Amino acid sequence: MSNFIKFLGTAGARIVLSKQLRSSGGIRISLDETNLVHSCGAEPPLDPSALDGILLSHKHIDHSGDINVMIEAMTDGTFKKKGIVITPREALEDDPVILKYVRKYPEKIEIIEVGKEFKIKNLKIVSPIKNIHHSTETYGFKIMGRNKTISYIPDTRFFPELPLAYAGSDILIINVLLKEKMNIDHLTLEEGKEIVKIAKPKTAIFTHFGLGLLKDDPKILAQKISEEIGIQVIAAFDGLQYDI
Repeated sequence: MSNFIKFLGTAGARIVLSKQLRSSGGIRISLDETNLVHSCGAEPPLDPSALDGILLSHKHIDHSGDINVMIEAMTDGTFKKKGIVITPREALEDDPVILKYVRKYPEKIEIIEVGKEFKIKNLKIVSPIKNIHHSTETYGFKIMGRNKTISYIPDTRFFPELPLAYAGSDILIINVLLKEKMNIDHLTLEEGKEIVKIAKPKTAIFTHFGLGLLKDDPKILAQKISEEIGIQVIAAFDGLQYDI
């Protein structure tokens, strides 16, 4: 089995989502014979019944909209009890997005606690810090394999503790929504650059783009940042498969 990260969709912000200027699917990660998906989303040509786990960073609709469908798909149409779902408590208890009837189908549903280590098949997963500046309970992930660590920073405003929480990553995926600072709980391109400079991953991948960044071509912006800081920065696009 090959190791890769597949970006099923890279849309961010309500306009990009509602107009589907880019797809709003999630991120598929295959590492060390273990298959995960984050933010759900349609999977063709990847087989969702091959999933070993589902990661949910927070319950906003662009990240959780397909989670019940994906749980059913992971469990082979509910006929096979399998897989682990890792989720914030709020997604289950406060205006829940994971429906009660599907909760019996996975092997286990794990509630995120900062620093608590979870195991899905051959991978260890931890949320190193809570994203304290987002409008719902939100966590990122460090996914640790035999030789590689893949990390993901979801939606949040910048705060000083954030970059160092993700130090030691081989690949760092960051939701970078904004071209310029606005009064919303998301990262700007410049803040994404600052996180990469401090966290020092081997490769950074920006995704979840808003309209302003799409107009300026994220690929060109990412190349410019790479040249400035000496770390490879890639702008994801719908369908991008990054081989590990």
